[in-house]
Amino acid sequence: MKVLLVNASPHKQGNTFIALSEIAGQLKKNGVEAEIMQIGVQPVRSCIACSRCKAQGLGRCTFDDDICNRVIEQMKTSDAFIIGSPVYYGQPTGAALSLLHRMFYSAGDLFRNKPAATVAVCRRGGATAAYQTMNMAFEMMNMPIVTSQYWNIVYGREPGQAALDTEGMQTMRTLANNMAFLLKKIHADGKPQYPEREPWQPMHFIR
Repeated sequence: MKVLLVNASPHKQGNTFIALSEIAGQLKKNGVEAEIMQIGVQPVRSCIACSRCKAQGLGRCTFDDDICNRVIEQMKTSDAFIIGSPVYYGQPTGAALSLLHRMFYSAGDLFRNKPAATVAVCRRGGATAAYQTMNMAFEMMNMPIVTSQYWNIVYGREPGQAALDTEGMQTMRTLANNMAFLLKKIHADGKPQYPEREPWQPMHFIR
């Protein structure tokens, strides 16, 4: 079993990385593989609603000039997904949201039913709003949201300060334990056991 973690901070070794590393280390203690991908400082395109990914059955975004399709490729061999983001103006980074939108629209089948979690890292406020914003996408993908003892929030401004948030670090470890527990239940018979879903019945309010 493997969990893919995406660090949506432009700072490779910053506080978001510390939080995700705490999760990854605890997952490994539970016998679950963990990989952290860094979103980096290069631009991440927003979805332009061209729908070429759907029309051509690509299973990936038609634009291949940023990290999006590399993350999609890693999800082919991953059983769960976690994204961590610093809080900018009470919201996740723009790169985090652009990545989620394009991945879920173009390659939703790779994510559907797989457990997911969000981590928000902030100096002082806005973390709950950023946390909720990222979780919204998981709910639309039928991805079970893995919780912890508190909202998955870590505090820290200067590099390294997240490690001083003892409750935040414990929250990350508890999240990892819960994720490992759920994955082991899903894979108890050697292959994933997911609930059967009713066919989608879209309802548009403007006729």
